[in-house]
This record gives sequence, C-alpha cells and structure tokens, in this order.
Amino acid sequence: MPIPALFTPLTIAGLTLRNRIVLSPMCQYYAVDGAVTEWHLAHHARYALGGLGAALVEATGVTPEGRTTHGCTGLYSDDQIPGFAEIAALYRRHGTSPGIQLTHSGRKASAARPWDGAAPLERDGPEPGWETIAPSAIPVRDGWPTPRAMTLADIDRTVLDFQTAARRALAAGFDFVELHGAHGYLLHSFLSPISNKRTDEFGGTLANRMRFPIMVSRAIREIWPSDKPLFYRTSAVDNVDGGLSIDDTVIFARALSEAGVDVMDCSAGGIAGPIALAKQTEHYAGFQVPYAEAVRAGSPMKTMAVGLIVEPRMAERIVASGQADLVALARELIADPNWAYRAARELGLDDPHAVLPPSYAFYLRRRPVLTPGVAPGAGA
Repeated sequence: MPIPALFTPLTIAGLTLRNRIVLSPMCQYYAVDGAVTEWHLAHHARYALGGLGAALVEATGVTPEGRTTHGCTGLYSDDQIPGFAEIAALYRRHGTSPGIQLTHSGRKASAARPWDGAAPLERDGPEPGWETIAPSAIPVRDGWPTPRAMTLADIDRTVLDFQTAARRALAAGFDFVELHGAHGYLLHSFLSPISNKRTDEFGGTLANRMRFPIMVSRAIREIWPSDKPLFYRTSAVDNVDGGLSIDDTVIFARALSEAGVDVMDCSAGGIAGPIALAKQTEHYAGFQVPYAEAVRAGSPMKTMAVGLIVEPRMAERIVASGQADLVALARELIADPNWAYRAARELGLDDPHAVLPPSYAFYLRRRPVLTPGVAPGAGA
C-alpha cells in the first residue's frame, strides 16, 4: 500500500523531516526573565513522544523589549541557552527535528498575558511596562500607547539582535529557525501599509517595506549554516482594507527565497489587536490553506499550511494535492499530543504504531482489538 503523503519524508536544505506534521509555536507565558522553566520541559515532552516530523518552540524575543509579555521566552542572553538546549535535545532523541521561532513584538510588546486581557502594561504596574518601537508612531488601536518610530540606528541594531539570537539558537542545537513576520509584530508591521507610514527607504512602496524583513533574513542566513533551513512565518493577508494582499505576499516570498529563506509558514491577520483573543467562529477548517497554496504556486518557496487543520484526511489532502509541503497544528495537538498516531491509523499507514517510540509501539501492537459493544469474553 502506498505511503500516505503526510508520512513521506521531506528534505529541506540538508535537513530531512521524517513526516510532514509540525508542532506550531505556542506561547506559554511561563518564562522567567526570558528563560524556560520546568513547565516548558513538560509541555514539549508531550510532543517529543508523539511522532511529529518537526516542532517549533514558541515565539522567543531577541531582546527583553521584544517580548510580548513578561512571561515570554527570550534568547537575548547566553544564560538562556541551556534551557533551550535541553528542549532541542529532547526532541532530537525521539526523532523530531527541533526549531525555534525568533521574534520582536514591536508595537504589540509590553502587554499582559492573554488570560489577563492582553492589554498594554502600565509603566508603574506590578509588572512594569516598557517603551515599544515600530516603523511608525501608530498605535495598535485606540487606547494603546503610541510606539516610538524607529531610527535607522534602531533598525541596524535590531537586525543585529536577530542575528545574535540566531547564533544562540545554533549553540542550543536547533535544526532550524523561523522568523515571526506575522500577526502585527515588528517584521510584519514594516511590511504592512497599515502600520508603516515611513517616507524613507523603509516605507512607501512594497519593495521599501520589504527591506527590513529581508535585511533580517539575510543577516540570519549569513551565520545560519546552509544545511539548516530558515523558515519565515507571514501574515499572507491583513484582512483590513488597504492592507497586504496575497499578491503582495507572493512577491515578498520570491524576495525572501533570494535572501535564503526555505519555507514560508502562511498565517494571516493580526495587524490590529491581540490575535490570541480574536473570535474564531467565522473561521472554517483549513481556512488559511489557500494562502500556502498561492505562495507555493507563485514562488520557489516551500510552504507550511496552518489554521484549523484538525482532521488527518484534510492534512493528507493538503500535502498530496500540492497545496503545501507541511502542515502545522497547535490547539489540536494540545487536545491530542498523539495526533500523528491517530493520523497514521486513519490513513492506513503500514504499522502505524511505529510512529510512536519503540516501547509504546511494542505494547500497542499487542493490544487486543475489541469489537464495539461486545464485552470481553462474551459468547456469540
């Protein structure tokens, strides 16, 4: 029987993933001064045993001020490397390729945790807020503080901050890095005409608005080994009048490919307000898949599809039909860390138990198959 497309290996640069299923980055808000804690180790251990092809550690700030909240992880100090190294090693020991998402939250930084409302922090509060930066002095929305427009020196320094964080990610043993260029954070805010009103070489035309994220991508590729992939998460459309269109994103993807980016992770929205609090009722299963399909068709870029991908057969269709090369799951994996095993069984993979660690597979192969509604040992 043919191997389901979802379980075929994929080689990107010099890295081969054992299947196409990826843990999407999920912020946990349990870091202390940017460092991972016992919670993060427990959180990732659930997925390290689940048979995934790759896993991304949550959005991690490249500076203290680049974090969204006080609970967000960071890679702005060498002291933070050992905790991440433990997570990367845990995944690798169990056959999953570890990656980390690097970010600067820009004008959406200095906020409360989502379950505390995600509102801007007060400067004199119990968890003090800090000054935020952005391409232009435009607040996220009414009631939010106005960020400071970045100078050219700020831009150059932030490019270096991303590069230095990537060096630490390499030292921690990650197989790949993803730049967070979506959801209204700093890289996205430069690209979007909604938040970028600059009149210098970093604003105005799409080519100018792309300049900063491309500089960051090139700076990371300079120090990131050629055999290790570089991913870029984008908001493919802003879902706001006058915002980014999918045509813009296809042009951007071509430029990123020339800058050394291998995979575009295609999300959407978030230019205004906290995306974590957005209502999901208007969305449908796989609602963002067409963005990954359009980028894959219009650029040399491999793509990763995200957005309410829940059912294995849908994930299989996405990969088998060429809409995307990878599928990323987040909340569905919280609900079912063994989703890859479920998919292997539903899609008819030969020996689906082999997706899991050998000790798990040993016992599951020997589990009796029961007929629904018939008690064990019952006669005919």
